[in-house]
Amino acid sequence: MGQHYEFLRMPFGMVNSGMTMTRAVRRLLEGMDNVVDYIDDLLVHTKTWEEHLQVLEELFKRLKAANLVARTTKCELGATQVDFLGNRLGRGTVGLQDCNVEKVKDAPRPTTKKEIRSFLGLVGYYQPFIPNFAAIAAPLSDLTRKGQPNKVVWEEPQERAYAALKKAVISKPILVLPDVNKEFVLRTDASDIGLGATLLQNREGHIFPVAYASRKLLDREKRYSVMERECLGIVWGIKKFALYLYGKQFTLQTDHRPLEFLKVSKFDNPRIMRWVLALQSFVFRVEHIKGKDNVGADFLSRVPV
Repeated sequence: MGQHYEFLRMPFGMVNSGMTMTRAVRRLLEGMDNVVDYIDDLLVHTKTWEEHLQVLEELFKRLKAANLVARTTKCELGATQVDFLGNRLGRGTVGLQDCNVEKVKDAPRPTTKKEIRSFLGLVGYYQPFIPNFAAIAAPLSDLTRKGQPNKVVWEEPQERAYAALKKAVISKPILVLPDVNKEFVLRTDASDIGLGATLLQNREGHIFPVAYASRKLLDREKRYSVMERECLGIVWGIKKFALYLYGKQFTLQTDHRPLEFLKVSKFDNPRIMRWVLALQSFVFRVEHIKGKDNVGADFLSRVPV
């Protein structure tokens, strides 16, 4: 077994060193479902302590066979919560790493295009935690377009977006880890700026978010009717989370009442009919909910500045 990993001794600095290391580690962990790797970082996750010990024993055997070692000063054993790739994982949830939250909290107000891109990159890493991220960030991202001055013009919409994004991250939102054995709930929303989708699951009688997704509308999409934009949001949201939804029954919740009959009605609008046909491979039932109950709906307007 060790002969497969001899090339791990290759000197770093070569252009293919990272890819070679990643491939070697994945070969090393082949068949181990409870271990996640990112280059040379390993994360072991189990539901019970007994199972954890068994996985660790197998992992250490493989490392020894491959002539690899784990540096003890960088190891954390038996933890209920760990920081991994900028996230805090544990107890069935995923949250934000404290040091990154502090970076967002201390981020100065951007004054140039480059600084805006830097700020959006910083908060954008946590986009799955922020409802309607794209719509909120639109006043800032619009300043980075071609033709806009390098020294940005900072007005009320930009200040509002900047404060809302910082507030969203500093509040340390938490998502639940998806359970593929339970039914998902998808909520979608559309405005004249962008699309938003929220994937949720019911846990012990309460519904919790699994992930948020959003994007800005294209210029041509901004000319769609309200119903077309709402339908576009549904199609985009389902495709966005197709990894979780395809082949499973799920509930689609919308605050646009005409779309309750999305799967049973015939529409005269050819664009909507094409979208309806595109959803035929998904199995879901449609529920109407009040706008105020739609997670992420009108988020920006409800965030005090």
